[in-house]
Amino acid sequence: MNLFTTDNAILLIAILLLVGVMTTKFSARFGLPSLVLFFVVGMVINRFIYFDNAAITQMFGVLALIVILFEGGLQTKWSNMRKVLVPSLSLATFGVFLTTIIIGAFAILILDLSLIEGMLLGAIVGSTDAAAVFAALGTRNIKQKLSSTLEAESGTNDPMAVFLTVSLIQVYQSPDSNLWFLLINLFWQMGVGLLMGLVIAKAAVWCINKINLDSSGLYPVLSIAFAIFAYSATALLNGSGLLAVYVMGVIVGNSDLTYRHSIFRFNEGFAWMMQISMFILMGLLVFPRELISIAWQGLALSALLMFVARPIGVFLSMIFMKFSFKEKILISWCGLRGAVPIVLATYPLLAGIENGHLYFNMVFFIVLTSALIQGWTITPLANWLGLTGDKKPATPHSLELVSIGKTNTEIIEIHVEEEAAIVGMEIRELHLPQDTLITAVIRGEKVITPRGTTAIGAGDILYVLVSKHQTERVKSIFLEMKPGEEENEKEKPEGDSDWPDTSYVNPSEGSDGEGREEAGLDGEGVGHGGRNGRA
Repeated sequence: MNLFTTDNAILLIAILLLVGVMTTKFSARFGLPSLVLFFVVGMVINRFIYFDNAAITQMFGVLALIVILFEGGLQTKWSNMRKVLVPSLSLATFGVFLTTIIIGAFAILILDLSLIEGMLLGAIVGSTDAAAVFAALGTRNIKQKLSSTLEAESGTNDPMAVFLTVSLIQVYQSPDSNLWFLLINLFWQMGVGLLMGLVIAKAAVWCINKINLDSSGLYPVLSIAFAIFAYSATALLNGSGLLAVYVMGVIVGNSDLTYRHSIFRFNEGFAWMMQISMFILMGLLVFPRELISIAWQGLALSALLMFVARPIGVFLSMIFMKFSFKEKILISWCGLRGAVPIVLATYPLLAGIENGHLYFNMVFFIVLTSALIQGWTITPLANWLGLTGDKKPATPHSLELVSIGKTNTEIIEIHVEEEAAIVGMEIRELHLPQDTLITAVIRGEKVITPRGTTAIGAGDILYVLVSKHQTERVKSIFLEMKPGEEENEKEKPEGDSDWPDTSYVNPSEGSDGEGREEAGLDGEGVGHGGRNGRA
């Protein structure tokens, strides 16, 4: 009887996704990195299902990285990232290069490899992993400057690791390769990746806001289609597709978008699904008995990576940066490895390099121990070093609206800053354009029905119904600072966000993209020309 039928395969996929989702709950409760559990699930299933197709793993891994990097870019606030752009790029380039050399030298000594083979292993594990870092820092209250640095580094260091890996494989196969050509190729890949990311991001934002699709559910699909196109089009030009995807994600995420919340929620869920599937698939590709034979070498290289190579790379690449010794220690410890090294480890396998299987097993061992040890201890170390900030705020309420069809209006979400000029003013005192309505005021844990006498308080979240052509004018009214506060904003210390958080909410969706009416919002919106507003 043939057990591998279509129905059985679909059942297996469903079980794997259910187990993957359940393990995230387990990992959150015990502080264990979820990717470790996904690996373990894959390794357990490996006992019942034989899988050793490196080509499929690489293809699916690259597709998963596109989704994960795009979602990570969407969640990145440019106001935070721009302050740490220089140290992040230094870590993503010079730091990766130093880590490659150091861990490569240790690999030569421990595994008795040649110079090129040792450096190849160093290049494969040289970069931090976006999926692992985003997952590890997602719910932790690490100081904003540090978390922004780590997230930006992990999103931009993949091109350097890919370049070094591919170049070393080329040198291994053709020892007479022109090194100057390889160096020029590095700058070409980075430049093309950055340019394509910028151009396609602008095209994506324009298209999403102008296309006016019949179904709101197609907007998230359109966004991820642009991300995949950004990777493939850049790769065809021999540029860094992963860099293009991340740059595109950052620009799209910091732009005003129609159906913004639906796009964000869809990509967040899709990224989780790809992460679960990718790590389980990679666990299937590893045979535990093969790891036992390289256990001590793997432990030695993993320890040297965590305690020697990564810290040296961090401290030297940030030697002139305004980071304290404690901050550099935490950044060194947060250099988690994950999917990217394992995807890169399939390159030697597919290239037919002699020690291809050794590379893959060694990289998997390093990634597993690194994620387990470092991922589990990030928060305790940050607390011990005194580098934790305020608890990350959660959105207190989601506003859900009945679809009003295709109109020329939208709802914008305004977070009122303490220094905003409107703080303390009553709604009827606001000089809003005609037909602009404040539909809800969220204050702490309460949803307030706005009236003309409702006073605006610092920290309030306002949902404002406005004509599209009046959007910028309305935003300027709400975000105007008190006299003298503009200069104070510029002098804020690094790590503090200086951009007020504003975003679009399309009238046919809420902040979580659904379409039901909020029971608590039974009053009428108030604005210029409203029943209780100024006539």
